[in-house]
Amino acid sequence: MRDLARALDVVGARWALLIVQQLLDGPQRYGDLQRTLGAPTNMLATRLRELEEAGVLTRLPLHHNTRAYALTDRGRALRDAIESLGRWGAAASDG
Repeated sequence: MRDLARALDVVGARWALLIVQQLLDGPQRYGDLQRTLGAPTNMLATRLRELEEAGVLTRLPLHHNTRAYALTDRGRALRDAIESLGRWGAAASDG
């Protein structure tokens, strides 16, 4: 139970897993994440900072003061959990 609570401290906040899911396809810029997810900008900025502090993602500097976000190995390790949750959500909506 303690391990699950620790995991939820990192990815249990609103938008966190959706951000990770988007980044599973590769690095994305802040604006692209915001448009795709539709997350409020202040919430997205907060979650990105929290996920970076937790070692789930990293910022990649780009030209003209822009940046992209990419998953670390720790972030990519969430793939199976996210895919399982997606299947669980799909099955829950069927029944």
